[in-house]
Amino acid sequence: MDKRENLLAMLLKKDYSKIPCEFMLCPFLIDIFKEKTGSDMDYMDYYEMPWKRVSEIMPNDINPERFKRYYESLKPGTKIDIFGVAHEPGSAYAKHMTYMRNPLKNISDIKDLEEYPFPSFDNVSNEKQKEDVENLHNRGIASIGNMQMTIWETAWTIRSMEDLMVDMMVDDEMATYLLDKIMNISTQRAKLYVKAGVDILFIGDDIGMQNNIMMSVDMYVKWLKPRLKHLIDEVKNINPNVIVFYHSCGYIIPLIPHLIEAGIDVLNPIQTECMDFKEVYDKFNNKLSFHGTIGTQKVMPLGTPEEVRDEVFKNLDIAKTNGGLFVAPTHLLEPDVPWENIMAYVQACTDYKR
Repeated sequence: MDKRENLLAMLLKKDYSKIPCEFMLCPFLIDIFKEKTGSDMDYMDYYEMPWKRVSEIMPNDINPERFKRYYESLKPGTKIDIFGVAHEPGSAYAKHMTYMRNPLKNISDIKDLEEYPFPSFDNVSNEKQKEDVENLHNRGIASIGNMQMTIWETAWTIRSMEDLMVDMMVDDEMATYLLDKIMNISTQRAKLYVKAGVDILFIGDDIGMQNNIMMSVDMYVKWLKPRLKHLIDEVKNINPNVIVFYHSCGYIIPLIPHLIEAGIDVLNPIQTECMDFKEVYDKFNNKLSFHGTIGTQKVMPLGTPEEVRDEVFKNLDIAKTNGGLFVAPTHLLEPDVPWENIMAYVQACTDYKR
């Protein structure tokens, strides 16, 4: 059983042979990795992680110049993403963090939305992604089509969260137009990934806060659930076996049943500072698998190596009987995470006995 087969069996709650490790390092920690190991390898290969992202599918027009008219001024070094959202560099203390600018904040006329140069993926080839999938599979590694920030987050980063929330609350036509537009664009993109043959489509939108959901259940069901279901239905029509990961930070327990009904297969990251993993697992493991559960707010940056190891073992024990946990840190590991804690996590995955 290679790494890909082992991971897919784990996610599908079939018999598998070993506990894989998986984490993402910020640029600062990538430098620490190179210093500590003396290796020039990709850290994912060095630690034999079972999956990798295929190349990002880019839109027909990748020139950001068409978005600059939406900003009066931008700091030097600002990058504009494919949706026209500007990311200004922060202070040296912020390291890789950026300040996000919303191009359509404060608009009051739907014509501004209709005239906005949204990206399109209707003429895009996915030959590079097909090649990536084949190469990864030949190496025994699972392939991921990554497009987190799928509908809700993409829409609000363009409009601003406050303005889009108000649009939704007052049933403004601008909310319908924008969310439908982003749903259709994201569906185009998702279908290209799935047609390329990825094993996993990784989507998501943050819909939770630290102690509560970001919007009412009724608002979620009205505005976001049907659009998420449309996207998932479209990709499952192409490949019913593609595994759909869904990411949301924060507390989201009241919304998990609706995510299940929309068609997700794996929930990420089960932010354990916000939700109790055992509670979530006991309620939903008959319909979901899980990825994450090792907190990056507390145990990874602030715990001891022994506490990291105990957390890995505790969560794997919760899922020991029925399976379906790909245990991993819940987010990108930031500069405040000690290298010893990362190694404790890796060693715990190696040492755990099923």
